[in-house]
Amino acid sequence: MRANAISGAVSEAACLIDPKRLKAIDVLGPTIQFVTEPDDDGGPCIMRGTVPPGVSIPLHRHRDPETFIPLSGHLRGVVFHGDHFDWVEIRPGDIFHVPGDAKHGFRNDGTKPAVMIIASTTTIGRFFRDVGVPAAAGSVPLAASPPSAERVQRFLDISARYGYWNASPAENARIGIALPS
Repeated sequence: MRANAISGAVSEAACLIDPKRLKAIDVLGPTIQFVTEPDDDGGPCIMRGTVPPGVSIPLHRHRDPETFIPLSGHLRGVVFHGDHFDWVEIRPGDIFHVPGDAKHGFRNDGTKPAVMIIASTTTIGRFFRDVGVPAAAGSVPLAASPPSAERVQRFLDISARYGYWNASPAENARIGIALPS
């Protein structure tokens, strides 16, 4: 049995989930909504992620695999081949899989929010919960303000505690990700 993502009630019944009623957290611009809560049972964590237009997710790496299934919008993901990299289009209907320990990052070069389903581990879900701050449930961010230096440092401190690697500003710039200053 699992807690219902909408009401929190324990249920074994199938249910239709209204994304507008899911809790949302802001993770330095993109938002995460938990379809399944990141419990300690080791099961998968299913999330709905939204990346506003013009927002990038900097280059990073962690042990946990992630699979991204775009629902709408325009997103590009970086794929490494040794020392070389390519940016690939990730469109609705595609499946973008990131194995554990693979460097990855994203950019929304489009004019609309990119919305996707993310399947990963409860560890990633707990990380997002730890670094995020509450966002308006059901709202789709149309733009994001640059995060404060304090929020970025908090993110980096929590990342280190989880054992996650984050690229430097120079490493991000080398692959075409401009970080806000």
